[in-house]
Amino acid sequence: MRVLIVFAHPEPRSFNGALKDLAAETLIAAGHEVKVSDLYAAKFGAVVGVDDFLCERADPDFFSVAREQTHALKNGAMADEIIAEQNKVIWAELVIFQFPMWWFGMPAILKGWVDRVFARGFAYSAGRKYDTGMMRGRLAMVSATTGTSAETYAPNGIDGDINDILWPIHNGIFRYTGFDVLPPHVAYMPGKISTEERRAYLNCYRRRLIDIDGTPRLFFHPLGDYGDDERLKPGIVVRSGFQRNV
Repeated sequence: MRVLIVFAHPEPRSFNGALKDLAAETLIAAGHEVKVSDLYAAKFGAVVGVDDFLCERADPDFFSVAREQTHALKNGAMADEIIAEQNKVIWAELVIFQFPMWWFGMPAILKGWVDRVFARGFAYSAGRKYDTGMMRGRLAMVSATTGTSAETYAPNGIDGDINDILWPIHNGIFRYTGFDVLPPHVAYMPGKISTEERRAYLNCYRRRLIDIDGTPRLFFHPLGDYGDDERLKPGIVVRSGFQRNV
């Protein structure tokens, strides 16, 4: 399997760095191919702007990101650093996001990577979302760390269920663009636990990666479960995280 690890932490010696290194070593040892996008090391630009497009604008008077992304892709005129990352995504059969949980989400540099790389016309377009998404046939996974305990991210924890916290990534980025999504690997507050506990997290992640081909996918309701209003049809019992029957 071809694996792209998108790494978003400013300190290579962090526990996120250790998880990234372990993933690369374990996957390569198991016969997989691995590429790493180290966003901080590359100083990847996190902000969408007119410099992303190297051709005459579709509309020079009003800047619509979606319109300009579609136009630039049709004309082969995206910025070089975006094209380089898109080529890695095209190459990959599995994409892993490795990041620390900051303010209940990804670091800005990783969100910016999504904004720029998962451009309209490349990762999605009209009629090409969810079940028909342009990344269909590929896998995606989150590997993240938190600053607080597993108890705070329990379903009744003060921070909320970790699977709900990750819904914007699992559903709003990965599934929206067509990926099948693997369950996340979360290392809770590695900066506040013992060396033995951190080693246990690494061993757990290693086992997950060794059995990556046999890992069940997260469930998302297929498009057939939704009506024309894009709400679950009456009688469909919610099985995906974050949604609920009303």
